[in-house]
Amino acid sequence: MGQSPKQTEFAEMNALEEMIRESSLPKNSMSYQIMNRIGEREMTRTRTSSKRRPNVLKRTILVASAAAVLGGSIIGSGFVSPVMAATLKQIPVLGVLFEGTSEDAVKAAIEQGILSEPNLSVTHDGVTLKVADLLYDGTRLSFILEREGVDLPSTASPYFSEDAKFISNPDSEYVKSRTVAKEDQEKGYIEMPRILVDGQEVAMGEGNFGDYPQLDNAYIVELTKSLNLPDQFELTIQANVTQVNETFEFKVPVNVTNKSVVVKPEQATKSDGQFSYTVKQLDISPVSTRLVLDSKGEVPASAEQTGDYSASMVYYELVDDQGNVLNPRKFDYFNSKPETEYHIDQLFSPVNGTPKSITIKPFTLTVNNKDWSVIGQGKDSRGDKTYLKDLEMTIPVQP
Repeated sequence: MGQSPKQTEFAEMNALEEMIRESSLPKNSMSYQIMNRIGEREMTRTRTSSKRRPNVLKRTILVASAAAVLGGSIIGSGFVSPVMAATLKQIPVLGVLFEGTSEDAVKAAIEQGILSEPNLSVTHDGVTLKVADLLYDGTRLSFILEREGVDLPSTASPYFSEDAKFISNPDSEYVKSRTVAKEDQEKGYIEMPRILVDGQEVAMGEGNFGDYPQLDNAYIVELTKSLNLPDQFELTIQANVTQVNETFEFKVPVNVTNKSVVVKPEQATKSDGQFSYTVKQLDISPVSTRLVLDSKGEVPASAEQTGDYSASMVYYELVDDQGNVLNPRKFDYFNSKPETEYHIDQLFSPVNGTPKSITIKPFTLTVNNKDWSVIGQGKDSRGDKTYLKDLEMTIPVQP
């Protein structure tokens, strides 16, 4: 019996991912992390319009981008909310807001210049791109490009760039099918944009780029690490589209008054003798909460995490002074033995207002050593949590 087109696509994807993982790529390299994050992240199908394909297409584009970039952005998914509505009853989301965000928080973000709708559009050769939404809160920069004039199943270019370097066999059918001369590419796909701040190019570090799952014909860029941008600047976005000669260029003024509340605690370390972590920074804004910490040592194991089972890496739960749990923007599973050192830089949902304190509650998951499956993981659960109560820490935010 022959394979269906969907089965064939999944087979190609699995073969490509296996090819990359089995290559000689160093495990601490950025590209290795890209592939593992793509493979291990839960891919949740989003129900939007009837024209949208299943997530195998999005996954294909993400993996293609990963293989082509080789050292570029860590690719993320999990955008969960619709585009900003004028009524503020819908949640403005550029990859950093969460369901349940209050209207007051949204209004505060707009008043402070964190959220804006530039509504700038450029048309070349029948294709129109529009900068629909922009977010900058001091630690991350996000925007959405909406596309009009072409009818394609996705927005992000599925083609490898001409200077792409491949980890393994460049003659595989998958690679050859996406190595297409520019003159033969289908018209209308958006290539990775170039971003400049006050005329200086911004390096594409860790972040997200590609299809925006909740909206047809939309492309998202989100830079989340080491931006160090001023409160006021001119943002230039330069995007190229396949089979369109002219570059789409946008200039957007950005002016943020009151960026994130940044807390850098002194001597914020907890240890049980073998495992310890140190909180470096907490960033609190109307749209998100960021936790930055370093950990060292062997992960503590409970009585249930012995024999055929073991403890996962240490994860961290944030709780505000009112007892509200702040949900992580994404949750990564790593199917391997935990390392002895980690640098965590993670986004969580926002708090209402500025809390008096944030409590950090470390926990582990229990995994099966045979296949690294997580005990208790399901549709509504990331797995059975074992809280490390001796390692809990409360960080004061307000004096």
